[in-house]
Amino acid sequence: MKYDVLVIGSGPGGYVTAIRASQLGLKTAVIEKENLGGICLNWGCIPTKALLKSAQVYDYLKHVDAYGLKAEAIDKDFSAVIKRSRGVAEGMSKGVQFLMKKNKIDVINGFGKIKTGKKVDVTAEDGTVTEYSADHIIVATGARSRVLPSLPQDGKKVIGYREAMSLPTQPKSMIVVGSGAIGVEFAHFYNAMGTEVTIVEYMPNIVPVEDKDVSKQMERSFKKAGIKVMTNASVESVDTSGDGVKATVKTKKGEEVLEADIVLSAVGIKTNIENIGLEDVGIITDRDKILVNDFYQTNIPGYYAIGDVTPGPALAHVASAEGITCVEKIAGLHTEAIDYGNIPGCTYATPEIASVGLTEEKAKEQGYDIKVGKFPFSASGKAKAAGTPEGFVKVIFDAKYGEWLGCHMIGAGVTDMIAEAVLGRKLETTGHEVLKTIHPHPTMSEAVMEAVADAYDEVIHL
Repeated sequence: MKYDVLVIGSGPGGYVTAIRASQLGLKTAVIEKENLGGICLNWGCIPTKALLKSAQVYDYLKHVDAYGLKAEAIDKDFSAVIKRSRGVAEGMSKGVQFLMKKNKIDVINGFGKIKTGKKVDVTAEDGTVTEYSADHIIVATGARSRVLPSLPQDGKKVIGYREAMSLPTQPKSMIVVGSGAIGVEFAHFYNAMGTEVTIVEYMPNIVPVEDKDVSKQMERSFKKAGIKVMTNASVESVDTSGDGVKATVKTKKGEEVLEADIVLSAVGIKTNIENIGLEDVGIITDRDKILVNDFYQTNIPGYYAIGDVTPGPALAHVASAEGITCVEKIAGLHTEAIDYGNIPGCTYATPEIASVGLTEEKAKEQGYDIKVGKFPFSASGKAKAAGTPEGFVKVIFDAKYGEWLGCHMIGAGVTDMIAEAVLGRKLETTGHEVLKTIHPHPTMSEAVMEAVADAYDEVIHL
């Protein structure tokens, strides 16, 4: 079978790429070894948000008295929470199946391995191998939980994010190793459900890629919620021989042994680039990533790569944007390279985190003379009325030209607010223009305007 475009992997990079290719009139197929939608839809972005929503509702119910309400015998059914999450993921996967049919995209089930001559061998579940060819082959095979030598995963006592989403019973205690988005989201979920949680983070701050003010606020919020936070710490070894797990943790003070039912390893990801034929074709890789140009072409003509397997940020929305850019270039459209300095990042714990652009520290390192503004949600009428006064919006501007260098938020619903800053930066908006844009009252988004006003010494409500 001959195609214009063959996409290997159907995550948010792969399936979006295939749809855009089909829209552009290219005969397209997707090769998928498991479920349509990939890790993000089936075992990542979507089902975790379902879990986090259950935790949020449970937390609301436990504190209804703060809203002048009464409720008795509040409890949770852990297995039902897991079941709901899996149901949401399954429903979304069926939605992708519908989109494939709607856009006349062939779905090929099996494991794809690229070959020279713009060909792919697909091994089906029964072992049969079928050869396909295409003018353009796009690798979008994604990534999986990274395994550290000191923290081997057995899937039962030492687990990755996939097992954390489908545990048969709720653990009484859990050690979360790593405090990136995956680590803090699961730490929040299990803590909210009643599990005793300890976070172990190698860096000096949790959520270490964020602005330091955000990291400090997150640590305060987590400690207030009862989560134990250990920074400048590393797990040296784990002992799973007993009923639970004993983790030896190295800190500045020495070694400490922590005991828990389960250890969740959330120390990053490993790309799925093994045994897919890269070496046979001669495609260059470096440090576990496929090297590509601005339009995702590898060093071998006709072969491309997008998403987690490439050096860019390992985020679903980045993979989708890369795929669209890639196939639009293939189709001959005029397209611009992605600006990786304007990629929003979101973390969906409570409080939520959202950010784009430079942190204050990075802006200073790059030599900018900056204006910094900050507005706490404790001064927001909407946040106070909603009972969510934790957190703030922080903005950073270039003092000379007014360029919006960075925006960092922590608080309720901020993942839905960050797009204002992303769009503003894309349009080269200045601080003055944001300040003179009327924001509706009362809303959480007013905090953006107020933070900008603070940067320019015009803040009203502080």
